[in-house]
Amino acid sequence: MVILTVDQAKQWMIESQKKLVEHKEQLTTLDQAIGDGDHGINMARGFSEVVDKIEGTEYDTVADVLKSAAMTLTAKVGGASGPLYGTAFLKMAVSLQGKEVTAEAFVDAVDAGLEGIQTRGKAEFGEKTLFDVWYQVAAFLHSEPYDTWEGILEVCQAIIEDTREMVALRGRASYLKERSKGHIDPGSMSSFYIFQAFVDVLEWEKA
Repeated sequence: MVILTVDQAKQWMIESQKKLVEHKEQLTTLDQAIGDGDHGINMARGFSEVVDKIEGTEYDTVADVLKSAAMTLTAKVGGASGPLYGTAFLKMAVSLQGKEVTAEAFVDAVDAGLEGIQTRGKAEFGEKTLFDVWYQVAAFLHSEPYDTWEGILEVCQAIIEDTREMVALRGRASYLKERSKGHIDPGSMSSFYIFQAFVDVLEWEKA
């Protein structure tokens, strides 16, 4: 069964943008504690550029939507986040090329996105980066059985809280070493909003 159409994929990006704009100050505050302090601004601006692009474009496939988003994020989001999110969505697009987006195909696409993030950022699980959220989401989607897509949100929320006690080993936050403990990773939080937007779109379809 198809779980994501072209229109839904576009709506996923639109809802992601709304959430990232709504929580821009929160993301910026989190990043001020352990990073450059611009994560909220960058993510809100980058996804606003994505929405501007996709709303005026016709797409044939979900893969095309995600590829367009990937290219825009890579070009428009500053710091490490643009290339990481851009790579994730590009790898998802490649995985979905020529396919209808069934649940199985989407799980494979998340795996591809996860691999892209790891390759681009050289991250491992537990290093206090957005990779932690993508890793846990992928693991959840491979669990048997999972009841609903909403379970993604509980997984995200749990690992986000776990990042508070992690020592950052990648990116700007790694310069703080032990002092990075006690702070939630901003990239993990922005990833949560993106997956939350995805779940919202699927749940609306069922309502």
